[in-house]
Amino acid sequence: MGAFSIWHWLIVLVVVLLLFGRGKIPELMGDVAKGIKNFKKGMGEDPADATDTAKTVDHNPNEKKPS
Repeated sequence: MGAFSIWHWLIVLVVVLLLFGRGKIPELMGDVAKGIKNFKKGMGEDPADATDTAKTVDHNPNEKKPS
């Protein structure tokens, strides 16, 4: 009574296919794969590279302040 039989899994598969359609499931899996690839790419980037594009302001302590 605690385990599902093959008939239960077949009914679940049919319901999923009816809800999502045949073409939607591979498209969804492709989107998940792209998301994982982008996440791995983002985790592999060096944080020092991101600071290269940061804007800086030069500070001259001997410069007179405007009154």
